[in-house]
Amino acid sequence: MSLGNRRLMMLALPMLWIAVLASAAGAIHAKHRARELFVQLERVNAERDRLDIEFGRMQLEQSAWSAHAFVENVAITQLRMTTPPPAQVEVVLP
Repeated sequence: MSLGNRRLMMLALPMLWIAVLASAAGAIHAKHRARELFVQLERVNAERDRLDIEFGRMQLEQSAWSAHAFVENVAITQLRMTTPPPAQVEVVLP
């Protein structure tokens, strides 16, 4: 080997080692970050599922509270409301 080639090898070999180590560190960092993001995604999916279940319960509760029979029962039992006699009913037209 000539002196020029030897110097080139002496410079290139450490640079290649540094590049390999940097690449390995980058791959390790990327893999770690991907795992962190996956854990966060699973947490968010679990929260979404919990909120979907709660929303379904609230829709059922809303439909139960707004049912005509339920409203009528509350009006009669708790508010002591009664239907007026037909002579007291007035129809208002627009």
